[in-house]
Amino acid sequence: MNVDEILEKLEKGEISISRLDQALKSSNLAALVRRLYLERKYNVKLSAIASTLLDFEDLVGHNIENPIGAVQVPIGIVGPLKINGDYAKGEFFVPMATTEGALVAGVNRGVKTLTLSGGVKTKILYDGMARAPLIWTPNVEEASKLSLWLKSNFSQFKELTKQVTSHGELKDMQVFVVGNMVWPRFVFNTADAMGMNMATIASDRICKYIDDSYEGPHKCVSLSGNLCVDKKPSYLDKLLGRGKYVIAESIIKKEILKDVMRLTSYEIDYINKSKNLLGNAVSGSLSYNAQFANIIAAIFLATGQDLAQVVESSLGYVWTETRGEDLYISVTLTSLEVGTVGGGTWLPTQKEALQLLGIAGGGNPQGSNALKLAEIIASTALAGELNLLAAQAAGELASAHEKLGRTKK
Repeated sequence: MNVDEILEKLEKGEISISRLDQALKSSNLAALVRRLYLERKYNVKLSAIASTLLDFEDLVGHNIENPIGAVQVPIGIVGPLKINGDYAKGEFFVPMATTEGALVAGVNRGVKTLTLSGGVKTKILYDGMARAPLIWTPNVEEASKLSLWLKSNFSQFKELTKQVTSHGELKDMQVFVVGNMVWPRFVFNTADAMGMNMATIASDRICKYIDDSYEGPHKCVSLSGNLCVDKKPSYLDKLLGRGKYVIAESIIKKEILKDVMRLTSYEIDYINKSKNLLGNAVSGSLSYNAQFANIIAAIFLATGQDLAQVVESSLGYVWTETRGEDLYISVTLTSLEVGTVGGGTWLPTQKEALQLLGIAGGGNPQGSNALKLAEIIASTALAGELNLLAAQAAGELASAHEKLGRTKK
């Protein structure tokens, strides 16, 4: 069938948009037909969406279904950002994809201040991707027995994980019991992958083993029982960590604060504690910061991360102290979920962004590239928080957005 025949069948409802790849035996042609169908149906032109360098023959079945084109988001850079981390060492230009005017400029002012102050110190305290199945038992007695059995079989679960992947391992398990329901929260080392797929497949293998081996009455209700916790804000991720638990800190001399920010350490410390701590406490927020999500979302988009995981990746704290007349400032991200392989990291523009940071693909040793990315993101978040606190303390927030963030047309 030619394109006109396929379009006619779509319009008559004789074929669905999800069957086009199979019918046409080409995902690129299927994307064209879907787009033409929508243009006809709604009398719109989708020429900008059509303008893409993506090859859907590679993407369908891995990254997208029913494609019609792509969305373009501008990428800016901030830098040079000096980082003195365990994995990120040196000066970096960090790509940020965003449509929010003033964001890149503001973060860049924070970057300048940190770099002039000698840079950012970073430390990763924890690394582990969690998946928590939910298992039903008939009563608390059976739930208790299952809990003990799970703990006694941890070494077997580790062996099962090795059968699923050569790049990761089961490193921990926390068991939660509420009434007759049991959640084993499996935590995996996933090397340079963000690791959600790896954790899910390994957890599925473990659940099948539980079904085959545990003799008491039970049923795996769901492979994900929401104690993972994936794509939702939670105290559990803040306390136990998920992904990378990373801290970035810096001490900024009073002279640099005065020259760049036109403020004192006392002014920034006061607004942080009154806004980020007291304000967030009064509001009932789970996260004590001003704009982690802004920076994390922009870097996630630029580097091919799972955008939905900005939710838990943005959990964390900003802490400040006056040290004489200097300022100590740190950010703590408790569940930063990132990778440099898998997901969208292999797409052309995202791969180039990772290459810009020197972390495309797997690291040597395994896992080092993802850890380096975590330190870079935390350091950039520190720059963003410092600048926003300073802008608000100086009363510059509205004027900056008026100058850089308003629509020109």
